[in-house]
Amino acid sequence: MSPKIREMTNSDIKVVQETATASWHAAYEGIIPSGVQERFLDMAYSNDMMHRKLAQSHMFVAVEGGKVIGFAEFTQPDTEGKIVLNAIYLHPDSQNKGVGTLLLEYGLEQIEGITNIYVEVEKENMVGRRFYDARGFKTVKEYDDDFDGHILKTVLMTLHV
Repeated sequence: MSPKIREMTNSDIKVVQETATASWHAAYEGIIPSGVQERFLDMAYSNDMMHRKLAQSHMFVAVEGGKVIGFAEFTQPDTEGKIVLNAIYLHPDSQNKGVGTLLLEYGLEQIEGITNIYVEVEKENMVGRRFYDARGFKTVKEYDDDFDGHILKTVLMTLHV
């Protein structure tokens, strides 16, 4: 059964929060200290922040068997058609099954006026980097990013649409 992609609703908030947490812990274990992860997740995926994201961003969920298994968050296009992919997170059990690609493609189809899409990925997150490389994203630059007192090696990537 292939997952269905749809717009996120308020009723999806709890499972999206759970998915973000599970995905972050799987992706960043050994890369970002767990306390830093928890502080980020508490802030970025609080109920208030989730309501703001729903109102200001394009948010989509992947649903399989009636269960949300992943989500994506895209910014609104700027005046030049540039958008930022803030997140594609999948429950770890749903990774490597094409769900991330479905979310990315759905977002690109649904959001009008896109010329370029940008994404930041932690340099040591090889799963994420391979995902974006395989979909044609190119590295723009690498830089150090102070992430709650932990220095991340961040890679900015872009895809011309």
